[in-house]
Amino acid sequence: MHDADRRTTVAEPATRGDDSSPHSPAGGLDLAAEGIAVRVRWMGVLLGVILVEARAREVGTDGNILALRALLSLGGLYALLDTSYSMRGKVLLQRYPLIISVLESVFLGLLCYFDFGPGPTSPFRYYYVLSLISCAIRYDSLTAYVTWLLHCLSYTTVALAEPAGWSVIGWDYAVTMVLLFWVTWASTSLANLLRRAREDVVRLNERLRESHEHLEERIAERTRELEEVQATLLHQEKMAAFGLLAAGIAHEVGNPLASISSLVQLLRRRQQDEYTREKLELIEQQLRRIQTILRELIDFSRPGKRSIGPVRLADVISEALSIARYYKGGKNRQLLIDVPSDLPTFQADGDSLVQLFLNLVLNAIDATQQGGTVRVRASRTKAYVEVCVEDDGPGVPAELRERVFEPFFTTKRTGTGLGLFVCRRIVEQLGGQLTLHESELGGAAFCVVLPCPSAGEMPMQPRPRTEPIAVGNEGGR
Repeated sequence: MHDADRRTTVAEPATRGDDSSPHSPAGGLDLAAEGIAVRVRWMGVLLGVILVEARAREVGTDGNILALRALLSLGGLYALLDTSYSMRGKVLLQRYPLIISVLESVFLGLLCYFDFGPGPTSPFRYYYVLSLISCAIRYDSLTAYVTWLLHCLSYTTVALAEPAGWSVIGWDYAVTMVLLFWVTWASTSLANLLRRAREDVVRLNERLRESHEHLEERIAERTRELEEVQATLLHQEKMAAFGLLAAGIAHEVGNPLASISSLVQLLRRRQQDEYTREKLELIEQQLRRIQTILRELIDFSRPGKRSIGPVRLADVISEALSIARYYKGGKNRQLLIDVPSDLPTFQADGDSLVQLFLNLVLNAIDATQQGGTVRVRASRTKAYVEVCVEDDGPGVPAELRERVFEPFFTTKRTGTGLGLFVCRRIVEQLGGQLTLHESELGGAAFCVVLPCPSAGEMPMQPRPRTEPIAVGNEGGR
């Protein structure tokens, strides 16, 4: 019976991917077909043993019986070897199927010859049928038809070995030849049908896997978009509430400030000594400072309409730093500013850019201890502008760096996890990138990289900002 290499994935399940796995639909078909071929071989061996032993009881043990027993023993060893290969997912003489076909033709011819002697009437001639079925299961159609020709040659040689020669060739011979051809045609057609079914199963399985992956990607994308929308809405609600609170504070504080300012003006109209005059001037300066703080706070937090227009990047950074000066956590921090005056002008929403750099500066202040250092530096090339906010704090652990820009993720006890997420959205809307690096100061460095506008830069006034200042101190920047 037939054993050799297969054209399907059973021969090499470990090297053909998931489709050849015993647990996959295609692998299951291959293993089932291979099991049929092995069972056909063992069925032929067992039937041959029964037939020979029955013949031995009738005619006794002679040379032909001994030869048949030897041939069937050889066939049993071959079946055992083939089964061993099949259990390991391999095929004996995998790359040389025609060698197996030639050996089987000779083997079956010898069985027919020693059974009744030369002639076409041996029952072992039906073993050619079993061999062709195994061949069709395991190999391609061309190999099966070549095997059929070899078996026809083998059967014809046995028939012509009869002393009577061609005279013994009759209906038995003709029916056997027709039967062998019909079995070859039917077996190859069925095997090809099974192979096409296997290919269809593999294709459908691959499409199903791709559809599953695509569905997972779409679900993840929609989930991410939903989280971003929720984060944006929550941030907008937070800023609106903050704006209402700032407006209320300005209204409640503004009236007393106006009254105090009026009283100061009345007192300054009277004759005063030098000491009183100095103190009234100091009070008036502090009143103007409070009014400036309230105005900047309201301008920043007011959830008004976005106004897209030319924005000087240096002015935006300066405004953000002016607001950061009054942050309660900014006491006794040293702020180093290195922002050149020739930064380009962008068409953007100025409030959004102020919010961007203010969030980064406040995060850096929160990350530092009393007496810590925060550095804001900017540089430009022909292609892009880079603004980095650095600190000398503990930095961001490596395992958290990929998550710091996710919405609702925060390491602060009172944080909302929206600041960096909103910052990144603002930068991406301008076609830039916001990245996290290790700072030369020892902490974290958040760098904003924006592409330079192609044209239309506004003239800029020189504003050197390289001197260190103490945030929160009276002396300003």
